[in-house]
Amino acid sequence: MIKAVVFDLDGTLLNRDASVRVFIDKQYERLNKWLKHIPKDKYINRFIELDHRGYVWKDKVYKHLVEEFKIVGITWEEFLQDYINQFQLSCVPFSNLVSMLEELKNKNLSLGMITNGKGQFQMNNITALGIEKYFDTILISEWEGMKKPEPQIFNKVLSQLKVRPKESVYIGDHPINDVKTARNAGMKSIWKQSDQWDNVKADFIVSDLKDIPFIVSRLSSQNVE
Repeated sequence: MIKAVVFDLDGTLLNRDASVRVFIDKQYERLNKWLKHIPKDKYINRFIELDHRGYVWKDKVYKHLVEEFKIVGITWEEFLQDYINQFQLSCVPFSNLVSMLEELKNKNLSLGMITNGKGQFQMNNITALGIEKYFDTILISEWEGMKKPEPQIFNKVLSQLKVRPKESVYIGDHPINDVKTARNAGMKSIWKQSDQWDNVKADFIVSDLKDIPFIVSRLSSQNVE
């Protein structure tokens, strides 16, 4: 019987690639006074390249951009603060996010989230998506002092949800940080498909969040052991 469903955030619930494009386009316009000597497409594409899908923190990204594009009159620290303050206003959810969460809650399932990243920054993004209320626990790596793929953070979410590994399902997009670590912890795994990886070994694969409640119901009916 499945009692809890645990999610990753970036690339799973939050369409981070789309969000970054929306944000960096707005940033270029907002700070155009200092960026107008750089073609817009060039600035956007270089940011995305340096950001490496969120795996490079933005202090390094902005330091590099300021140096490479010879940006003057504004510091990398000011760019970073703009990112911290404004990114939440550009958050793009994946389709069917809220309806999927509501369907799971209507099945009396407990919901958890594990996300790597800066604490308040990630919480701001979760709030911006309007989904905080659906979750019984949210673990963010900076605040927890541990991060995926460390097994301890998976153990903690299971403990807080008061379920055994075999009573839970984990959904994420990263083959190691999410899928493999969840499976090693004894959880069932659902890979949220991403064009960044292929041949990911998961119990189930979804391209649309709307399919998750059906899979969870199917697992529950199998009396998972």
